[in-house]
Amino acid sequence: MSFPTKIAVLLRDDLVTWQRLNVTAFLVSGLGSAVPELVGEPYEDAGGVAYLPMFRQPVLVFQGGKEVLSAAHSRALGRDGMRMSVFTSDLFATGHDAANRAAVRAVRTADLDLVGLAVYGPRNGVDRVVKGAVMHP
Repeated sequence: MSFPTKIAVLLRDDLVTWQRLNVTAFLVSGLGSAVPELVGEPYEDAGGVAYLPMFRQPVLVFQGGKEVLSAAHSRALGRDGMRMSVFTSDLFATGHDAANRAAVRAVRTADLDLVGLAVYGPRNGVDRVVKGAVMHP
């Protein structure tokens, strides 16, 4: 099935495995809460046990160097209709949501030390935002 929109996560290529997984989980949680139509219906197994709903479409995960993330961030900021969540290196040292927001708020946009970002928008727009990144292995 082809979708007119795309969800993409872009991770910095120098993260260790636990950081990649943690950053990805945090980033996509922002998209699911901000764009409710991305989330499908709840699941239920044959035994009648209910499970939480998930995204209606695939999430593509990319990686790139610091410069690739910075360029992608700039391109996403310049595109109408592009929704974005960010994760900066400072967030690895915080312990809760309020501290995370304060850490991002304390840094100018151009100076954010991005280790990940997630974008959602029109398929061709997302492709342009992640240009230069490669699919995560």
